Amino acid sequence: MLSRVRCRVCQRRCNVHRFLIVIEEAGQNFSAYSPDLPGCIATGATRDDTERNMFEAIQMHIEGLREDGLSIPESTAFAEYIVVGAQT
Repeated sequence: MLSRVRCRVCQRRCNVHRFLIVIEEAGQNFSAYSPDLPGCIATGATRDDTERNMFEAIQMHIEGLREDGLSIPESTAFAEYIVVGAQT
């Protein structure tokens, strides 16, 4: 999702992209990926570490796309929880 917001750094109106990330427990740590950015992954010792690392990974991924002259993909992924009953 592309939108325009006021940048905290330069105070100008900037384009920003919003990407869904999925964070999963992975044994002793956590891992994350974005369905809209294949190959963009991160890990961390905690959920917060993983989210921070994923933010940096997405920034680097987008910079790489720009350097290669490629467009930044639109975010099309979404997530929803489904509630199901289970008999005990």
